[in-house]
Amino acid sequence: MELNKSTTAFLACHFENDVVGAEGAFAPFFRAEIERRGVLDVAKRLVDGARSAGVRVVYTRVAFQEGHSDLVTNIPLLGVVAQQGSLLDRTPAAEIVDELKPEADDWVVTNPKVSAFASGDLDQRLRGSGIDTVVLFGVATNISVESTGRSAGDLGYRVIVVEDACSAAAPEVHDATIASFGLLGEVASADEILAAL
Repeated sequence: MELNKSTTAFLACHFENDVVGAEGAFAPFFRAEIERRGVLDVAKRLVDGARSAGVRVVYTRVAFQEGHSDLVTNIPLLGVVAQQGSLLDRTPAAEIVDELKPEADDWVVTNPKVSAFASGDLDQRLRGSGIDTVVLFGVATNISVESTGRSAGDLGYRVIVVEDACSAAAPEVHDATIASFGLLGEVASADEILAAL
């Protein structure tokens, strides 16, 4: 695998307290697999490696305004957000977990949709920086990671999903997404990605 450091960005998807945190609103869905797979440790290796290589690190967050006034519940999962009152912007619940705190040069991109490319300026910012390749990882594999990866592919980016830095609610759900994503982009391990840097 080859990566051009100047045209690649690492997209760390939805590593927010409410999504991946031990006490987060979605912990009953996702936390057991995050821990079993060691996703936070692998993600930390990736963002540290990217920074050391001078590669752009982007954190994507889904978050909503007070009262969830910008929440559209056309997607059942977002209906759960409304019921729980979770993922409120400017609260600890929507902040990136301590294990993966953004640094000064990292971007944090927020929007109220499942895909990081929907209803935001991520595409414009990446293109403005000459980025043509996105290395994608996060939680959940079959929701935000897949949706973001599909959007990125449709927009013309080279998309690489880091298999061991993702997880879903159950192993078989993660595996099914990874199996199908090989037809839409590339799938690699964290070791392969870091070696390419």
